[in-house]
Amino acid sequence: MTARDHNKLLGIFFLINGGLSVFGAVLAAVIYVGMGTFMFTSAPKADAQFVGGIFMVVGVIVAVIIGIFSIFYLFAGWKIYKEAPSGRTLGIVASILCVMNFPLGTALGIYGLWFLFGDMGKAFYEGGAFGQGPPPPPNSWQ
Repeated sequence: MTARDHNKLLGIFFLINGGLSVFGAVLAAVIYVGMGTFMFTSAPKADAQFVGGIFMVVGVIVAVIIGIFSIFYLFAGWKIYKEAPSGRTLGIVASILCVMNFPLGTALGIYGLWFLFGDMGKAFYEGGAFGQGPPPPPNSWQ
């Protein structure tokens, strides 16, 4: 595979990871807020209603935090996919954050760090011709 292929693949993987994270944020919000609403409306005592309120607040906070990471993964994936100069820096940060998400995020983070810190990634983002094949022969050979 060429450096351009690795770069496109990494960008696609970050876009997929961001999409799955958005789904996880929505799912966490629905579950926590749903449980909190159920506890808040069906509880006979004020203590149980208080716990229901806490569930709702925690659900919203968790969803917002996951949503922020999701937006960052989507942004980094888009920049990498479009071969923007800032894609390497964003990809390194996103890869480091992904390593904490076991098991798929760990694999994505390691692959991203391997490519972006490797010779192909450095040459690709620094404007080198690494991985693009040999140069054409000079005209004097004909």
